[in-house]
Amino acid sequence: MNLLETPIEYLKGVGPQRGDLLRKELGIHKYADLLNLFPNRYIDRTRYYRINELQNSNSEVQIVGKIINIKTVEQGKGKSRLVATFVDETGQMELVWFQGQKWIRESLKINVPYVIFGKVTQFGATYNMAHPEMELLEEHKASLRSAMQPVYPSTEKLANKGISNKVINKMMQQLFVETQALFSENLPSYLLDELKLIPKNAALFNIHFPKSQDLLAKAQFRLKFEELFFIQLQLITKNLIRKHKIKGMPFEKVGENFNNFYKNHLPFDLTNAQKRVLKEIRNDLGSNAQMNRLLQGDVGSGKTIVALMCMLLAKDNGFQSCLMAPTEILANQHFNGITELAKELNINIKILTGSTKTSDRKIIHEELENGSLDILIGTHALLEDKVQFHNLGLAIIDEQHRFGVEQRSKLWGKAPIPPHVLVMTATPIPRTLAMSLYGDLDISVIDELPPGRKPIQTVHRYDSNRLKVWKFLKDEISKGRQVYIVYPLIQESEKMDYKDLMDGYESISRDFPLPQYSISIVHGKMKPADKDEEMRRFSEGKTNIMVATTVIEVGVNVPNASVMVIESAERFGLSQLHQLRGRVGRGAEQSYCILMTSHKLSNDSKIRMETMVRTNDGFEISEVDLKLRGPGDIMGKQQSGVLNLQIADLVKDKDILQLARHHAIKLLKDDAPMEKPEHAKLREAFIELSKKKTIWNYIS
Repeated sequence: MNLLETPIEYLKGVGPQRGDLLRKELGIHKYADLLNLFPNRYIDRTRYYRINELQNSNSEVQIVGKIINIKTVEQGKGKSRLVATFVDETGQMELVWFQGQKWIRESLKINVPYVIFGKVTQFGATYNMAHPEMELLEEHKASLRSAMQPVYPSTEKLANKGISNKVINKMMQQLFVETQALFSENLPSYLLDELKLIPKNAALFNIHFPKSQDLLAKAQFRLKFEELFFIQLQLITKNLIRKHKIKGMPFEKVGENFNNFYKNHLPFDLTNAQKRVLKEIRNDLGSNAQMNRLLQGDVGSGKTIVALMCMLLAKDNGFQSCLMAPTEILANQHFNGITELAKELNINIKILTGSTKTSDRKIIHEELENGSLDILIGTHALLEDKVQFHNLGLAIIDEQHRFGVEQRSKLWGKAPIPPHVLVMTATPIPRTLAMSLYGDLDISVIDELPPGRKPIQTVHRYDSNRLKVWKFLKDEISKGRQVYIVYPLIQESEKMDYKDLMDGYESISRDFPLPQYSISIVHGKMKPADKDEEMRRFSEGKTNIMVATTVIEVGVNVPNASVMVIESAERFGLSQLHQLRGRVGRGAEQSYCILMTSHKLSNDSKIRMETMVRTNDGFEISEVDLKLRGPGDIMGKQQSGVLNLQIADLVKDKDILQLARHHAIKLLKDDAPMEKPEHAKLREAFIELSKKKTIWNYIS
């Protein structure tokens, strides 16, 4: 048995109770988990200070000296403190203890050299150190202690139960003693040479007990590269296996539906980006492999028309298609958009959502099964067991990150051969995140807006400029345009947000009085039917202003709305601000987005406002967002377990990620099964990793 598989309680100094705590608090079940508990920072203990060099800087220092006397000082109210005088050849200072005095007093030795470590504070002319870490100088010299001291991740519960950083450090030393620090190398030697990576043994030793800053940096680089390299190997292997194993249904011909639509019914010329993406998709659909492609495009970049043209290809080849969206509003919007685009073609398109009538459902089920229904658009309702296709050839999923994985596999089960899959998202995902999250999907990007669209002008205004902003809104309304005014909605403070919204609505009603102006309001407490009615009045132009909470983030398309005012913009995340801005700028007129904030802004809020004013590019915005928030937040709840990386960081280490991906692709091109003798160890490690049901096995 591999020693690293040993349960953690068998490590000397751990035992069942501590083992249980380590399991619950840090997920440490066996030796290997402890070995991979990497420090999150280091304290530099390379330097020994002298007492006459001390400064009141609140930093941690270590000093060599002796205790010359010990006394107890009464503090009144029955409290006391233990004080020891500590000296070296340059001066003296005090060591102070408030707790555990009896035990400490008994254990201290007078006139014996100690190394003390802790934070120094100054009182008058004397320096003191409270509750110092202490070690006899001879033990200090003998211990397996590195100059850079690791600080490990911990929890309150561990600290309360006495499992301090020092204790974890002791466990780690014991682990290296028991395993004799012999860890098998899993990267091929030519890769170590080419990238000048230090061996696995040296890397693990120096991450826990670094001898110097330089060795620590080399150890971190080696271990980050390895982690990202194995993830990329997993993702790319899955992609290759799918392309070889999962036979797709080749859509061999481009037939009359596609050609007729392209030549006679396109509402506008396709952009070069749309043409490029269609070509990539057509190549996939024409090959013998199953397509698995992610289509990224900013709000308004024209993904719907690309989706329709793919569905027309499916119809030309005798297959049905479906499009699944996360909400009814979005499903309806796709249905209306696609029906409008395809109105001149002889195609049967239906919509299925939670609110579809039973009588309509019956017809949909029949037409699906006998093959006369070409395109079905809907919500999660498409996943119901009753929904059976005659021959599903293409499944399109909108806003993929809102669907769990089981839901998608259910869709696959509705066809004898897995259908081609196109995943669409209007949430631009930074390249680094896409490479890791969707590394096994081929990625297409629509990175230009349709012609005639003017970029939205974004400005940041403080609450004190409100009168000027209102005047601007009146000018726009007098030109016949419409305006959104959006208030934040954050669940925890729903009452407060509702009050803000209502106060705002009242003051807007005073400033924009009837009959000259009319205002719609939409918020989460309204009945769905009332919401739809208000939305409809606004989209038909019967009201000039829509006051709303963020419910309008997805799904309303009002080309005549030209101004988006976002109240308390500092309370929104970047991607939300960008999505909200995308609600305007859908017509030919110049559109505006006004970010209203108070004068008190945190540093992050300032960066968010500056970014929004500077650029309309969703990808650039998503990169800034990733830096500010980190990967877990960006992907939302569904995928939050996504990147449980042990040492690498997708934001800070994107260069290492690209390097790892490059070498993974190169290796798999040369030896996909990893059968060459020099890849034996790598293959072994890869198989071990693949057994672990990590999140990677579930993604896409």
